[in-house]
Amino acid sequence: MRKLLLVVQYDGTDYFGFQRQPALPTIQGELEDALSQLLGRRTTITGAGRTDAGVHALGQSVTFETDSPIPAVRTVAALNALLPDAVAVVEATEVPESFHPRYGALGKLYGYRILTRALRSPFIGRYAWHVTWELDLDAMREAAGVLLGEHDFVAFSSSGSSVEDTVRELRRLDVERHGDMIEVRAEANGFLYMMVRRIVGTLVDAGRGLVTVDEVREVLRSLDRTRVKTMAPPQGLTLIKVIY
Repeated sequence: MRKLLLVVQYDGTDYFGFQRQPALPTIQGELEDALSQLLGRRTTITGAGRTDAGVHALGQSVTFETDSPIPAVRTVAALNALLPDAVAVVEATEVPESFHPRYGALGKLYGYRILTRALRSPFIGRYAWHVTWELDLDAMREAAGVLLGEHDFVAFSSSGSSVEDTVRELRRLDVERHGDMIEVRAEANGFLYMMVRRIVGTLVDAGRGLVTVDEVREVLRSLDRTRVKTMAPPQGLTLIKVIY
């Protein structure tokens, strides 16, 4: 048997997240259906992580095992011919049997886009959080600085995960403005359930003047999920890459 690693991009707008669910369209479902059709047998995949409904990816990583002799380079075009327009494989490589896309990852990089103008955009709306508030970029950056480093991020996670260790190292949390678009980039050795969206919601609250830097620090130290008041919506979030 061979193990192949695929790098996958997708527009998650019309999907109920990455993980396969009965009778609902998911990214895993699309990939497994295409692989099963290509390889002539039921094939399952293992992902580097699960993105939620409405979340996108530029560099999701998945693996699958096969005894097919089809070269990895040919797998890309063959799968894309079977996948819907919203999902595409951009890379395929053979990896050792011991490789695991989740446990072998050194970290992940996410991006979050915020459109800051009075009028919404039909072209950007699927991929950004449209806000009409004035946002203080310096205040957002100050709040971001509080969260950098290794902390217990349980206050910035949502219930529903079985993860016991909630300590993560947030290596990067950049806030940049490009015209009327603000982009947040977050890199960590791992992320908790809803962690990026709750961090972005808090940064936006800081930019609106609803929370101070000291209050953000207190929320982090509190280990209390109820202290985070705003969670950013899913459409602005994109998994940029899994780091190996």
